[in-house]
Amino acid sequence: MAVVIDTLKARPRHPEKQNRPDTPLLRKPEWLRVRAPGSNGYNETREIVRSHKLVTVCEEAACPNIGECWTQKHATMMIMGEICTRACSFCNVATGKPNQLDPDEPRRVAEAVAKMGLKHVVITSVDRDDLFDGGARHFAEVVYAIREAAPQTTIEILTPDFLRKDGAAEVVIDSAPDVFNHNLETVPRLYLGIRPGARYYNSLRLLDKVKERDPRRFTKSGLMVGLGETKEEVMQVMDDMRSAGVDFITIGQYLQPTRKHAPVDRFVTPEEFQAYEQIARAKGFLMVSASPLTRSSHHAGEDFARLKAAREAKEAAA
Repeated sequence: MAVVIDTLKARPRHPEKQNRPDTPLLRKPEWLRVRAPGSNGYNETREIVRSHKLVTVCEEAACPNIGECWTQKHATMMIMGEICTRACSFCNVATGKPNQLDPDEPRRVAEAVAKMGLKHVVITSVDRDDLFDGGARHFAEVVYAIREAAPQTTIEILTPDFLRKDGAAEVVIDSAPDVFNHNLETVPRLYLGIRPGARYYNSLRLLDKVKERDPRRFTKSGLMVGLGETKEEVMQVMDDMRSAGVDFITIGQYLQPTRKHAPVDRFVTPEEFQAYEQIARAKGFLMVSASPLTRSSHHAGEDFARLKAAREAKEAAA
């Protein structure tokens, strides 16, 4: 057993990145510093996650908000394993050949959601280009299982792009989550280096397809900044999102996981994030979350309540 453990420790998390030259790690400014997790609530959430053999993006993506969210018993479940078939240069999730899908996973996720008493849950996944449908049916089964086990819980999904998987997106859309989220991540010019396995306009089309198939479904998408994009490029992405009917935009600072990942071009100031928020609201988004520590699922439950209220207020004023 000791030999196996040593082998696992020696295996690189990102084998495809090992031959890349090291990039500099910039010192984080004060506004990006967070406390190390360790509260009772954090430990309770961790125990529930461990006991149900679940994977969370909070851990896999090294999210800086894990201490705050787990203390409040908020966790973003990552389904279909912890190994991704993509090798995005910004992402800390391991890349490689994934294991087979676990048919019992939908039940275990739903059971954990019910046990934690979540009012709102976020479900995301790795990319599974190895599967004929990109894992769409499995994604839908998780949504159905949560509906049965915790009918009062609202469900937000953060999906892959289902690139070249005909009919897959429709399967997930028809499972009727309360919020359908798919992140564009960055501006089109940077896709080749930052998100090489994806296509900007395919991702945009996915968000548009949700609204075509179910106009009342809330849609959401996010951007990282600090990768070398310009303000004008960010505003163009906002316009593209609005053309696709996206209701909710999140904008956060890119943080470099290791020296083998894409470098941080610069740390965007809180004042610049405030300016982005004002611009996005002026463009017609129902909800905007823009700050250095904003992440797709950060404060998702509270934001969903605000999102519903914003739509109701808009419709009442019409």
